[in-house]
Amino acid sequence: MNERTIKTLEFDKILAELENLAESEKTKQAISEDIISTDIEVIRQMIDEVDDASTMLRYRAVELSGITDIKRHLKRAEIGSMLGVAELNEIRMMLNRKHTLEGVFDEFEADEISLVHLPAYINGLPDIHFLYRRISETCDAHQVLDHASEALLRIRRKIKAEEGKIRERLNDIIRGNNQKKLSDNLITMRNNRYVVPVKAEHQGDFNGIVHDISASGQTVYMEPMLVVQMTNQIQHLKDEEQSEVERILYALSAEVATVSSELSMTDDALHHIDLVFAKARYGKSINGTKPDIMTEGGIYLPAAFHPSIPADEVVKNDIIMDDETRAVIITGPNTGGKTVTLKTLGLSVLMAQSGIPIPARDGSRLKLFRKVFSDIGDEQSIEQSLSTFSSHMTNITGILEEADGESLVVLDELGAGTDPEEGAALAISILEYLLSKQSTIVATTHYPQLKSFSYTREDTINASVEFDVETLSPTYRLLMGIPGKSNAFEISNKLGLEESVIERARALAGRDSEDVNEMITALERHTKTARANEEETARLLKETEQLHAELDAYMESHEEYKEKIRKEARESANRIIKQAEARAETVIQTLENMKQRGADIQEHEMIEQKKQLSDSYHQEDIRKKERAKEKERIERGDEVDVLSYGQKGEVLEADDDSVTVQMGIIKMKVGLDEVKKRKKEKQQQRTVSRRVGKTPVKRELDLRGERYEEALQKLDRYLDQVLLSNYNEVEIIHGKGTGALQKGVQQFLKSHSKVKSFRGGMPGEGGFGVTIVEMK
Repeated sequence: MNERTIKTLEFDKILAELENLAESEKTKQAISEDIISTDIEVIRQMIDEVDDASTMLRYRAVELSGITDIKRHLKRAEIGSMLGVAELNEIRMMLNRKHTLEGVFDEFEADEISLVHLPAYINGLPDIHFLYRRISETCDAHQVLDHASEALLRIRRKIKAEEGKIRERLNDIIRGNNQKKLSDNLITMRNNRYVVPVKAEHQGDFNGIVHDISASGQTVYMEPMLVVQMTNQIQHLKDEEQSEVERILYALSAEVATVSSELSMTDDALHHIDLVFAKARYGKSINGTKPDIMTEGGIYLPAAFHPSIPADEVVKNDIIMDDETRAVIITGPNTGGKTVTLKTLGLSVLMAQSGIPIPARDGSRLKLFRKVFSDIGDEQSIEQSLSTFSSHMTNITGILEEADGESLVVLDELGAGTDPEEGAALAISILEYLLSKQSTIVATTHYPQLKSFSYTREDTINASVEFDVETLSPTYRLLMGIPGKSNAFEISNKLGLEESVIERARALAGRDSEDVNEMITALERHTKTARANEEETARLLKETEQLHAELDAYMESHEEYKEKIRKEARESANRIIKQAEARAETVIQTLENMKQRGADIQEHEMIEQKKQLSDSYHQEDIRKKERAKEKERIERGDEVDVLSYGQKGEVLEADDDSVTVQMGIIKMKVGLDEVKKRKKEKQQQRTVSRRVGKTPVKRELDLRGERYEEALQKLDRYLDQVLLSNYNEVEIIHGKGTGALQKGVQQFLKSHSKVKSFRGGMPGEGGFGVTIVEMK
């Protein structure tokens, strides 16, 4: 990608933001236009790795501090140089970051969150954590530790002992007879020697060596002769200390050299992960998504937006080109969003081919472009004495030479800056030339001739940015397939221009122009209606989801109430049964007692005891209290409804106050007010209807690839069909993925009133990618 394209599409600003999100200076330096790839496999690998990082960031923050360039230290260690404490600490921090990331990846695996690509960079590294322990045991953030060796510990103890003795001697001096000769009662250091401040006039009276003089000249810093030899001994010990420290560091540097190749691999892996997470963090900041990259096909960017425009101001648009479309001509007013649309498309391509989440909705698809060219903005050059038109033509000349069938070309205000008729003709010629080379083109223009150009070719379509005539302002909405119309007459009318002047202008413009504008107006009207219907549909969907949630809550409450009633009924039934059992025991015991006494049990006694049991059973009277409103004339053979029993029957005998009715196998005498004569039914002609069988419901539902909300709605409808099909057990296939869909499905199943239980699939059933549901 050439430098002009990077600058005009503002991709350099995206790279600058990535730099701010990277941890290591080495990673920041690696962030340039070179991260753009034209290899389809490399691009897909980058996108998948960033998708792993985005998944991790959705669940928790990932700390990457401590990543720094250690390769320069490794080169010094390999040639036998000694690494200092600071350099060893940088190596230790890198090893610690690698170890920490191993733990993070293990936690995600334990939570069954699928990370396919990133863990391999860390898990594939050799285990050299012993070096981390060696460095930690040897030095802290500033120096080599006392316990790094026995010799070092012994030397430092001697130094402390000698320093203690010197301080005792000096304290005796500053507290003794020499106190009046001193400027202050303190002990300080000059040139690594212990000194006391002596008044200049007493310098000759004080036995010592001068090491410094104050700025005023009134104080000299003298080392008393009593401690000179002792200080010399300390200096000798410190020389020994330094030699031991260097020996330790050389030995540790040699250990680093033995695993320099492993450390180099660790450096590469951690810096690569740093870059991946910088891309993922940027994608999260703009709510970017993972695109699909294809070698063939068109462009599908739903709800695309420019990432640099604030979220509360940006207008999202669908940018769509099918497989057959090679060029899109965008027309519309100035400041209407045409240039922003060009930059949004160009940026999305460059970001996708860099592995950066793009500013569009899920499901975006982009074709792979090996070259991207742009001609945007006023590039007038004072130094070269080029006009705006000349500057654009110079750039376009280079584009025409290099563009091919794998190129994306975005052109802003094609042909502008010269005579309109010649500019329009030149613009058409340029488009035809690029189309002959099979390039993909998106161009903006004001020329009306280019609107009709698209109608003469099957590979070119029109588009426009919407303008609200009522408010005299653009809406920044992109209308694919609709050319922009001139609003000059409408705007002039709104601004109060004389009506006769406008009518004369309409006549001069010609009928053809008016017809085209009317056609465009109709297209815009239909588009607005479709957009309004879409918004209304979204509102109704939201209300439906809310109603569904309320119904679920009501159903859950109803089920709880039903269960409560059942429980109370069971408890009541148990009490009745226990009472009946107790009464039966009493009757049986009475009979047993009578039998043991040898009494002759009479039949009436048995009947009496049986009646006691019968009386304990509560039986509802099946006879109803319903009666006829008026008595009818009933004759033998009439068909009647017996209201008191809710049955129909045939009259066998009829008296003044009662009738004998045959109801099935039962013959019964009832009152005349308990029956109502039935009207004789006419013999109806039977009709034959053919039943069309419904499509059988499958025992499995595949939700892979579905969006979260749509998947749950589909699952809800499927469970309703399962209930009607009377299935006991079904499978829900949601895949492993990030685990979000699996959790959402199982959470939904928990709250469903007709789901008895559910479990994860066995290895032979699909494992974690499947949930088995048992219905009530």
